[in-house]
Amino acid sequence: MILRSQLALAAVLGFALAACVTPSIPIPPPEPERMSFTVDVAGGAARFTYDPEPNYADAIVYVYNRDRGLGIITTARPDGSVGPTDPFPATVGDEVAITFETAESIAGTCVQINSDGTAGFCL
Repeated sequence: MILRSQLALAAVLGFALAACVTPSIPIPPPEPERMSFTVDVAGGAARFTYDPEPNYADAIVYVYNRDRGLGIITTARPDGSVGPTDPFPATVGDEVAITFETAESIAGTCVQINSDGTAGFCL
């Protein structure tokens, strides 16, 4: 009898714990079409901008130049937009990893800075 009640209690606790864990829906990766860079070629620095995206509201944003091993960390606005950021070391052709981290999920992509300030996927 005691074993049966312990098993029943364990089953109830198991179901209760499972009910508390809800699956999170991943946020979409950042889209290069929504990114732009303002590049100061002489100074060897760039600023990053991202158009509003509600999924990224108040996210921590990592902008990391993979070619130089340097970057910056900033925060997205409540509408999910970013920047223009403080300057970070970068120039045309550099590969930059852009990562958005929310309380529920992390999403990132690698882009290459184009000469016109747009972004294209890393090769």
